Amino acid sequence: MGAIKTNVVKIGNSQGIRIPKTILEQCHLNRNVELEPRGNHLVVRSATKPRAGWDEAFEAMTQRGDDTMIDGDRFTETSWEKDEWQW
Repeated sequence: MGAIKTNVVKIGNSQGIRIPKTILEQCHLNRNVELEPRGNHLVVRSATKPRAGWDEAFEAMTQRGDDTMIDGDRFTETSWEKDEWQW
């Protein structure tokens, strides 16, 4: 998708732009965004970071003892690993 022209519109005492839904979806923008002026450009990016909260979730898993491998000790060596792989 190339550049799209839109208008700056009055919204109460502020001004804003309408961003098409397809662009919001393509850029993974939701309710909270960060705005950063760069020269004569405006950078708009999601304020939520990928993997936000993962540290806390992993810590909670550890506390519950729920941080073990799903496969457990069921790993079986393949013939390729047994015969061809060199450690």
